[in-house]
Amino acid sequence: MNSPSFDQVAACADIVRSKWDCVPRVGVVLGTGLGGFVDEMQIEATFERGDLPHFPPATAMSHRGRLVCGRVGSLPIVVMEGRFHVYEGHPLDQVTLPVRLMRALGIELLILSNASGGLNPEFHTGDIVVLTDHINLMGLNPLIGPNDDRFGPRFPDISETYSPHWRETALNVASRAGLSLQQGVYVAVTGPNYETKAEIRFFRMAGGDVIGMSTVPEALVAAHAGLPVLAFSVVTNECLAATTVPVTGEDVVAVANEAGTRLRHLLLGVLAEFERAAIARTKADS
Repeated sequence: MNSPSFDQVAACADIVRSKWDCVPRVGVVLGTGLGGFVDEMQIEATFERGDLPHFPPATAMSHRGRLVCGRVGSLPIVVMEGRFHVYEGHPLDQVTLPVRLMRALGIELLILSNASGGLNPEFHTGDIVVLTDHINLMGLNPLIGPNDDRFGPRFPDISETYSPHWRETALNVASRAGLSLQQGVYVAVTGPNYETKAEIRFFRMAGGDVIGMSTVPEALVAAHAGLPVLAFSVVTNECLAATTVPVTGEDVVAVANEAGTRLRHLLLGVLAEFERAAIARTKADS
């Protein structure tokens, strides 16, 4: 069974609420090399490995695996500083548990980030891509197994998993800040190996623009729960079959770290837009 039980998620939520009594509006999952975003937060509570039941240890390079609760400005948010991956040997119920938890805590928007290889020849190392869609080639789906209707419907529609509204918001934020932001389709594979040249040709022919080893399981459980998703991918290497060169995990982290400042600016801009929209809704309702 791939879905965490409702009771497991509720138990984690109770622990978080016992130390942090806010309702987060946005949840953020930070990918490879992007953990520095938490420096922008007013941190009010943190949960390390072992603090939350059923959370596995994070073993991926540059992933701390810590849940951070706090605020950006006056906006309460909850952040996973790093994530869990299938290639670490974690089952999908553990990989996606942080998103289930964020939803149980009350988030209204999920923001995901990752490091990826660039399949589109127009994309270059260091580019940031806002995802428009995905192709799931993991051979896995976190929704397999008995469905608990308290999480979502048996057969969710995922045709607009990646919110057009929030994607447009991100593009507007980037334009105002003078930042380049690409758009593209993410191909998800399990890893941990990088791709062969034949696979790269196949993934590009299938319509992929970037490729990575995460994000899609989290996006699927968010869609199951009716959560809009905004996802960013940092191109850390160019996967072009004719010219591809060997890449290391250290290379990926280094490029992601370099792009982190620009992605941080984008995230802060999107969160500011979310806060402005929330304030406007409150005024309209009063």
